[in-house]
Parts: sequence; C-alpha cells; structure tokens
Amino acid sequence: MKILLIEDDAALVSALKIGLEKDGFVVDAISDGEEGKKRFEVHSDAYDLAILDLGLPNVSGDLICSHVRSKGIKTPILILTGKSKTEDKVEVLNSGADDYLTKPFSLDELKARVRALLRRPKPLLQTELVHGDIVLNPTTRKVSMGGTEIALTLKEFGMLEYMMRNPNQVVLRDDILDHVWDFNFSSLSNIVDVHINKLRKKLGSKSNILETVRGVGYRLKA
Repeated sequence: MKILLIEDDAALVSALKIGLEKDGFVVDAISDGEEGKKRFEVHSDAYDLAILDLGLPNVSGDLICSHVRSKGIKTPILILTGKSKTEDKVEVLNSGADDYLTKPFSLDELKARVRALLRRPKPLLQTELVHGDIVLNPTTRKVSMGGTEIALTLKEFGMLEYMMRNPNQVVLRDDILDHVWDFNFSSLSNIVDVHINKLRKKLGSKSNILETVRGVGYRLKA
C-alpha cells in the first residue's frame, strides 16, 4: 500500500514516514502544497491513501482536497489539523476529506485511522488475493503457498501483492518501482530485478509463475 503524505513539518514527516514504513507502507512525502496538489492530481492512481496537513505553504490541505475531488479522484484522504472547533472539522469534511485527526495525535491512532480508511470497500481491494495455491492477505500481511506460510520482506510482499492485483498482465518495471518504492528511487536502478530474483527463490517450485518479459517487465502467469 502506498501513501502520499503532504506535510511541511519535517520532524512530523520523519516520524510518520518511519512509523508507517515499519508497518509495510510506502510513503512519498512532499512539503509544499502546490507541489503536493500537482503530484496528487497527476499520480493519484499510484496511491491508496493521502494524508494532508491543513496548513500547508502555497495551497492549503482543504483546497487540495476539494480540487482533487472536483477532478473525480476518489483516493481516501485523511486531514491533519491543529483546529479543534466543530465548524472547522465540518468544513474539512465538507471539502471532501474522509477523516481528520487533530494535532497533537499519537502514531498508533493515525495508523488505526489509516487502516480503517483502507478497509472501506473498493472494487480492486479484496480481503484476500488468491493465485493458484498462493494466498496473500493484505491486512495480516501474510502469504501462504499450499497452506504453508512464506516469510517475505516488506518489498517482496509489496511486489507480490501488486502483481497478484494484476494477474496475467505485463507489469512494467517502472510500475512496480512506482507502487512499491518511494519516488526517490531511480528508474535506472536494477533494484526491481534483484527483488524479483529473491522472490522467485522463496516461491521455490512455483517460481516459474513469475515470467520475465524481456526489456519490459514481468508477468504473473496463471
């Protein structure tokens, strides 16, 4: 799961990024409201959820929220705000936010709200993903093959989850990089290929289902 975090408090960004990534999320962080708005609008399909600070430089969080909603973008949005008055909260929700969290807050509460938003029904987010005898549960973050659990790293899990959501389709290396790593990684890196090889080894006898499409990417075969 990938999160867009638009927040200008560097210390808070660092704490949230570390805390969320420990739970297996990929987090792209942007500190400027205008830059964040453009990123959200252009790359909304790359994110499962957005966390927006209300008081951002150049463009506020509520304006970003109302803007992307006007574009038909339905990505869940959690607003972070220092305002606690009822009318302020109502205004935030009316702008199109799905939830809000008043500062200061605990990391555990933020994680709980993130999980709650991600549990809301979506056509492409099943409770379990099944491909042959491979079963992946995005909530428990467990993968089993033939009933036996497989221990995967966070990146291996993210890659397998993304490919199981797109079975029998050629998935570009850049698409995998965009969904499983943050935007600081270069598309020229061979990091995707390295992790695919590690994933193949862990799949053992099923490793042939990860097909290499030369010069393009990979396909999870039926």
